[in-house]
Amino acid sequence: MDRIYLDSNATTIVDPRVKEAMEPFFSQMYGNPNSLHDFGTEIHPYMRLAMDRLYSGINAKDQNDIIINSCASEGNNHVLKGVYNDLIRNGPKNEIITTQVEHPCVRNTCAFLESLGVKIIYLPVNSDGIVDVDTLRRSIHPDKTALVSVMWANNETGLIFPIAELAAVCREKGVLFHTDAVQAIGKIPVDVSRVAVDFLTFSAHKFHGPKGIGGLFIRQGLKLTPLLHGGEQMGGKRAGTINVPYLIGMGLAMEMAVDSLNYEASTVRLLRDRLEDAILTIPDTMVVGKRALRTPNTILASFRGIEGEAMIWDLNQNGVAASTGSACASESLEPNPTFVAMRISDELAHTGIRFSLSRFSTEEEIDRAAVLIRQSTQRLRAISSTYKNGK
Repeated sequence: MDRIYLDSNATTIVDPRVKEAMEPFFSQMYGNPNSLHDFGTEIHPYMRLAMDRLYSGINAKDQNDIIINSCASEGNNHVLKGVYNDLIRNGPKNEIITTQVEHPCVRNTCAFLESLGVKIIYLPVNSDGIVDVDTLRRSIHPDKTALVSVMWANNETGLIFPIAELAAVCREKGVLFHTDAVQAIGKIPVDVSRVAVDFLTFSAHKFHGPKGIGGLFIRQGLKLTPLLHGGEQMGGKRAGTINVPYLIGMGLAMEMAVDSLNYEASTVRLLRDRLEDAILTIPDTMVVGKRALRTPNTILASFRGIEGEAMIWDLNQNGVAASTGSACASESLEPNPTFVAMRISDELAHTGIRFSLSRFSTEEEIDRAAVLIRQSTQRLRAISSTYKNGK
């Protein structure tokens, strides 16, 4: 049975060209880049090229910092806990503003900071599933708010938040602004020279790079207490030996992701819409979020009377990989945060099924997936009906 992968918001296949570029740095050029001998220094040109690709990918200036880390979860923790240490713990400010629909690594870090006495304000989303700029404007207290953290694109729905406008409000009020751009890079343009973000986080494995490496953008002039202390790697801003092969891979993956943006906006979007149209022909089915407001690869669908976990299991048995939302919360049986925040009707299931495509998705896969999704819906509804009648 040929399998169909529709869970690219959880992780993506490593592009074969990225894998090939990484290979020499495992067993041939394997020196520690901090060593003074040739085994270490011969790696430096390749690392500089990778860093140049990252800077170019988000249009960051040389004066800005990009800190290489293990993933966006680490980067998000670094920002939130760093701001706590620098501005809240012994300072006059005591608030952080975020949203009700952030990724668990932001929500759970905020919950931890609440246990330390920080006031966390969770902004609601509107009927379209995004945060209104005026809602943020009303919630900011320049003398109390230390940081605003809002994702660029939602991991469950693909809904794109008005980051440029939200960041502008924070700049106007003199409040730091952070965005988790994990689900945006490689799907829509991300330009930190045009959008006034102070901190931005990303993970390579979301745009066809390797797992276990990511980056944190810090705007020029800003200081952030390190999350990890130790050596002087990354200019003393993040201790630990750099994962050279993965940095090389992330740099190339970033360049290729940006080069593929037109393909994402055209071909991937058409495939997404083709699958979505097929899903919406299934009775008692809905999709969350207007297409024009979403990244071009994401569908969050809900099927009346079907629990998300049951459908994920059934689809998997028939060769289709999808999810109920964030992979980092996949073991939780709680409703999707987006469903709760948007007050999705109880008439539909509290959990949705997320189908997320990539540039490796094909028309044949999409057409076959549409048939299998319909068949899965019919099977599960028949089982549910039998159970209810028998009961």
